[in-house]
Amino acid sequence: MKSKNLNNKFVLFTDGGSRGNPGPAATGVFLCTPDKSFVKEMGTYLGKATNNEAEYAALVLGMKAALRAGAKQLVCYLDSELIVKQLRGIYKMKNARLKVFFDEIKALELELERVAYKHVPREKNKKADALVNEVLDNSKV
Repeated sequence: MKSKNLNNKFVLFTDGGSRGNPGPAATGVFLCTPDKSFVKEMGTYLGKATNNEAEYAALVLGMKAALRAGAKQLVCYLDSELIVKQLRGIYKMKNARLKVFFDEIKALELELERVAYKHVPREKNKKADALVNEVLDNSKV
């Protein structure tokens, strides 16, 4: 019987936000193991962007961090129902600017054995949300 390597399974919480939509925008990424052991967290200032662009950018950054950490299986939690449904193919991708992010995520998926996108309410995504707000509060805009 093949043993399961838990070291290649990760859980990713991402959030993106903008103040003004479009306006000053940032990402928040929290990466952990399935037992919630910390792996990495980061927040990035994006400049002027829409909320949806920030949400997608956060997922791209988080997936890249997970791959660098050795992820083969990844469960991604986002509080953007729109993006989860677009990535699952429930909603069509109509926005050309968002399609660039969408295509990059689909390419990153090919580097993983398994990926899942799950919608969570904002209150279950507090760490990533806090990282977004911390970056925006500390940015010199």
